Order: sequence, then C-alpha cells, then structure tokens
Amino acid sequence: MAVPTLHTERLVLREWTSADRVPFAALNADPAVVRWVGSGAPLSRAASDALVDAIEEHWRERGFGLWALQERSGGAFVGFAGLAVPWFLPAVLPAVEVGWRLARGAWGRGLATEAGSAALRHAFADLRLAEVIATILPENAGSVRVAEKLGLRFTGLRRHPTTAREVAVYRTREDPQPAVNVSGN
Repeated sequence: MAVPTLHTERLVLREWTSADRVPFAALNADPAVVRWVGSGAPLSRAASDALVDAIEEHWRERGFGLWALQERSGGAFVGFAGLAVPWFLPAVLPAVEVGWRLARGAWGRGLATEAGSAALRHAFADLRLAEVIATILPENAGSVRVAEKLGLRFTGLRRHPTTAREVAVYRTREDPQPAVNVSGN
C-alpha cells in the first residue's frame, strides 16, 4: 500500500525515509519531548529506529499510520502525526487514535493542530472512520489544548497498564473540515 501524502498550509505529511531517522532519534532523545510519552524516558537510537520500523509496519498492516512531518518551507523534519491503534491501552479498544510528536523547536506554532487536523480529515473522509480518540496525560497542557482545538472532547480517565499513570481519553466523531490536499493514493 502506498502511503498517501497530505499537504497543509505549512506541512507535508509523508512517508518515512531513511534520512528521517537521525532527526527523529534526536527528537526522541530530548527529555522535554518525551516527558509525556510512555515511561517519559528518552529513547536510545536503537529504540527510536525500532519505533520507525513499527510505524512503517503499522502502515503495511493497517493502511494508515503516523506520517513523517516536513515543513513545506525549507523542508525540515519536525516530527510525526497521524493515526494509530493504541494497543498500549486495551481499555479503549477497538479504537483509532490521532497523535503527534514534534521537536521542541516546532512547538507553539500550531503545527501539531495543523497536522492533527489533516490526520482527522483523512480518518473521516478517506478511511470513513466513525470515531477517533486521543490519549493524553492530563498534565500535558500543550497536547490537551491541541486535542480541544481539534474538537476532541474529554470522556474520562484510564490507568495505563504498564506505567500506572492516569491517561485522559478524548473522542470525536466530527471531521474538522481542514483544507488539505492529498496526493499519492
């Protein structure tokens, strides 16, 4: 299956390349970036590469996944956004989750919201999903704001089975109707 490419005003959501692995490893090694992810510990290069492998496998198995994010102006890799099955939280399954992880230098510019909006549009318009969720640590105010801007609504807390941290679950059944161009179907 070919990974579709989505274009927003400032981003390209695209298939991963081998060149993405170095900046992605740097992103995953930044304690501020991974503070709200899993155990909150930075990832080694090997663990970061294994995550890219898992993302690519998810695309092959499911026909959707997490895109590499590239800025349209200058072409810099800034992180990922997209759709995934949240296997780490069985209490919400079956579900498809919208998610994002951006390098610290890309924070505060609305890029996560822009990318999340494109992912949601794809989920509803192209994949015809009935609902999309987001799972966020309640203390992660930045991601909570992104979820709310995307129209997701808080529906409760669930305990993460391996970290024992409380995870807030947000849901939406609505397409946010962003302006997105899709190519490469």
